[in-house]
Amino acid sequence: MSDSFNDILEGGIVFKKGPSNSKGSDKVKTKAKKKKYITGAHGSGSAKQKAKYREQRANRHK
Repeated sequence: MSDSFNDILEGGIVFKKGPSNSKGSDKVKTKAKKKKYITGAHGSGSAKQKAKYREQRANRHK
């Protein structure tokens, strides 16, 4: 058996935390928050309908 295998058996395996992406924390991760999806501009019927409801709700108290 190799030395590295024996080291693993005796000392175990250490799993380290992956690198954190501090730059990407301001990115939009869901479709619902993207501008084109909110306005219904990307062509989906569902998005257009939801945009219509959002517009009606926004105009309700004006």
